[in-house]
Amino acid sequence: MSQDQEIRPEWAHKDYYADLGVAKSASQDEIKKAYRKLARANHPDSNPDDTAKHDKFKAVAEAYDVVGDPAKRKKYDEAKELFASGGYPGGGFGGGAGGVNFEDMMRQQGGGAGGFGDLFGDLFGGFGGGGGARRRPRPARGADLETSTTIGFTDALDGVTVSLRISSDGPCATCSGSGGKPGSSPHTCPTCEGSGYVVASLGGAFSMNEPCPACGGRQFVYDEACPTCFGSGRGKNTRTIQAKIPAGVKDGQRIRLRGKGAPGENGGPSGDLFVTVKVATHRVFGRKGDHLTVEVPISFPEAALGAEIKVPTLGGTPVTVKVPAGTPTGRTFRVRGRGAKKPDGSRGDLLATVEVQVPGSLTDDARQALEAYAATTADARLRGNLFAEGEQ
Repeated sequence: MSQDQEIRPEWAHKDYYADLGVAKSASQDEIKKAYRKLARANHPDSNPDDTAKHDKFKAVAEAYDVVGDPAKRKKYDEAKELFASGGYPGGGFGGGAGGVNFEDMMRQQGGGAGGFGDLFGDLFGGFGGGGGARRRPRPARGADLETSTTIGFTDALDGVTVSLRISSDGPCATCSGSGGKPGSSPHTCPTCEGSGYVVASLGGAFSMNEPCPACGGRQFVYDEACPTCFGSGRGKNTRTIQAKIPAGVKDGQRIRLRGKGAPGENGGPSGDLFVTVKVATHRVFGRKGDHLTVEVPISFPEAALGAEIKVPTLGGTPVTVKVPAGTPTGRTFRVRGRGAKKPDGSRGDLLATVEVQVPGSLTDDARQALEAYAATTADARLRGNLFAEGEQ
């Protein structure tokens, strides 16, 4: 017999009345009221991140399964009195000198009425098949979810908090994931006897545990199923969360928000939410890694003679850039510290690229001036190298 199938000695030392917060003399109605109050206050679906309340919920459910049933409660009280009076040699379950090995005692149990095997088999029968230990469903991590959001160009540089509406499979809103009709009480699943699992044969000598089809692994069933989820305990969970997008995020970047995904099962942690960020374009500025880019038009005289020009910055005052005489179109000037914010808090640079503009139309004076200029540079062999013979 595996350890999961053995009756655990520590069960005999649990105080189920203390777990429920009632006196040993409490009536069945008082026990039921205490259980409902504690179950509502500590339900995992209402406290997804509070592991202490998850453990309290399990302890309360286990206690109610025993003392909430008058027959089991009677066996439990008899067992507690027997242990308190030192009814076993050595005063307990320990093996070795002066003690009785609990496992050996259970293997040697007799079939007669009043035997220890009958006592514990009846008492803990609701926690596993054939009087075995109750096998609780393991906590399962919630699924990871994917979504996307579009933010402004400036928000991407400075960081922003956005609202995201998330839909995922989660606990039914009507029954809070219990699967039962609101107001009804649960009882141990008769199919799996409260273990949450059934054994499925794989052929030959092989078998495996799988979630109980009757209770879905929740260990409890209701006489009346929830009218919304029809007893499955599951439904669409739609919620709105606030997501902090860090400063400096790039277009197409994927942000991971831990614990913001689908809720876990049986007290397990929630999954993660992955947000793909789309950044809107800006009318003036562009982005190149941690640097901002801007194209600045200049005139031919400014490029030829040199000039000081004003260059805009994002969210700040313009800066003055000195353009040397003879600057060609497409030359880039660097303004340090006026770019995007980096993870370490520093900023990239602003890359200003000048574009020499050719006027679409000329006044008579401008045309005469340009013709005079052209006449003075007629001998300049601008394209001379294009016709040079031989390889360079």
